[in-house]
Amino acid sequence: MPVVKLVCGDARANDVYGLFVAFLVGGFDVLVISVSYSMILRTVMRLPSTETRLKAVSTCTSHTCVILALYVPVLFTFLTHQFGHNIPHHVHTMVANLYLLVPPVLNPIVYGVRTKQIWDRVNRLFHPKWV
Repeated sequence: MPVVKLVCGDARANDVYGLFVAFLVGGFDVLVISVSYSMILRTVMRLPSTETRLKAVSTCTSHTCVILALYVPVLFTFLTHQFGHNIPHHVHTMVANLYLLVPPVLNPIVYGVRTKQIWDRVNRLFHPKWV
């Protein structure tokens, strides 16, 4: 986007094309993910055991958190570059860095929170006499 701002001509066609492609790709992703999760949840709700259902829904929740951790910063970064013309350059740079850093940092946390061994180790760290 900074290079597009240097052009002397009208860059509106680039802006429209960028918005169209971003929302087309994002919309397609959301559609496919939604259909997948609806099929998964429909199958999970047919399972006989409540414990098995809860475990499957818990896994789906973790996946959804990871997906949101990726898509929310991407969408925010894209929209601030398209419409945030009065936002200072250092804020754009900070948001772009967060977009690159937040999803990889959150992945192990989201998936690790459910692991019993990690919880046991954290409890031993903060409560040394805990058995």
